[in-house]
Amino acid sequence: MELTKAKKRNVELFVRYKMFSWDMLFYYAIVFLFFTQVKHISEADVFLAESAYPIFKVILLIPATIVIEEIGKRRSLIIGNMFVFLSIITYIFSDGFFSILLGEFFSALGYIIKGVCEANMLYDSLEKDEKRGINFSRIDGQATSWYYYIDAISSVASGFLFSINGYLPMICCAGTCLLSVILSLQFKEIDTDKTVGELIREDKEKTTVKKEWIELMKSSKTIFSSSRLKNLILFGAIFSGIFSVLTMLRSGLLSDIGVPSQYFGIIFAILGIISGISAKNQSKFHQAFRNRTLMKLSIPVGISCILMGILCKFNVIYILTIIGLLILFFIQYVAKGPFHTLIRRYLNNFTDTNMRTKISSCYNLLESLFRGLFYFIASLLLRCTSTDNVTIMLGCIFTIILVLLLDNMKGKVGLKPEEYDEKELDILQSK
Repeated sequence: MELTKAKKRNVELFVRYKMFSWDMLFYYAIVFLFFTQVKHISEADVFLAESAYPIFKVILLIPATIVIEEIGKRRSLIIGNMFVFLSIITYIFSDGFFSILLGEFFSALGYIIKGVCEANMLYDSLEKDEKRGINFSRIDGQATSWYYYIDAISSVASGFLFSINGYLPMICCAGTCLLSVILSLQFKEIDTDKTVGELIREDKEKTTVKKEWIELMKSSKTIFSSSRLKNLILFGAIFSGIFSVLTMLRSGLLSDIGVPSQYFGIIFAILGIISGISAKNQSKFHQAFRNRTLMKLSIPVGISCILMGILCKFNVIYILTIIGLLILFFIQYVAKGPFHTLIRRYLNNFTDTNMRTKISSCYNLLESLFRGLFYFIASLLLRCTSTDNVTIMLGCIFTIILVLLLDNMKGKVGLKPEEYDEKELDILQSK
């Protein structure tokens, strides 16, 4: 009875938690302006600092995994949210590039922990039946959509607050991060897929960085022996990295063509609502496109990136450029909404809790590497050319990569359970 109550409480709490905690509120609409106009950091250095964030995540992955295994997902989630809060405080009081790097370190540590714990916290709290995956995507999609709605409101507010005082949106962001800490305190620890014997044995075994690194290498080797997991993780990590770098590129393009700061919030608020609607309807995307869902989401994003750069490069008629950019942003945000929930659903399908943690760690590692790589390339290019040229070049690279990945996934991803061979399913169940 206690376990059932704990599961039910976690599921009910998860929606409230994620709608405030999935990502930073009051942040993304103005962070580019905050660093460049308030802290006077160059655009190239902003991208360079952002490239350090995923590198920190890679470095911190092993220690973070040890912390999670030692103290459990609930306590780890609390600590992760505390470090995210600390990162915003660091940004507020930063006095230069290296202070921003320290904030990126705290943020990386927080989100590497949250990335492993959050989805698994919900998945562990759901009943193990044939509807588990469907229920996960429904609840996670609902929570994600609510986050986008709140993010839309905070984006509008942040644009106007920034025009009053550049620090006000960051102070509000710190407040919502503190709320995330408070909400995470209310979760209950759930670990129903492991036997009592396994839990006792794990408690007796001392975990070290060396041992954890060896275990991660073994897990990665096992995971990448699965064609399905290998392709899904590579695609998800690269596509997620593309979305990350587009966040800064969009702000850079708007700033370059002279859009006032107060309109940043309105633009990203509308886009946030669009993502919220598409996230809530992620099951409809899956049902409509089935094994072509990832293709339908990704290719338009790559092409829209190229067109964004072309529009801003020529910028013949200002109002037409703005309208064109908004249409292209719309395409990207429609794809962004359901993607994060769907890729987690696809990765978690057919797995047990032990394998889900390993998959999450591997996915987060590669996502960080590609995000860092894309930001680093953008930083180098920005030292040589303009933001619009960088956007065109990256758009071409992204589109080619996505087409090649999707071609390689044919016949390996999106199959029915009975269509996979027994070895593939054994890998997913840690056998």
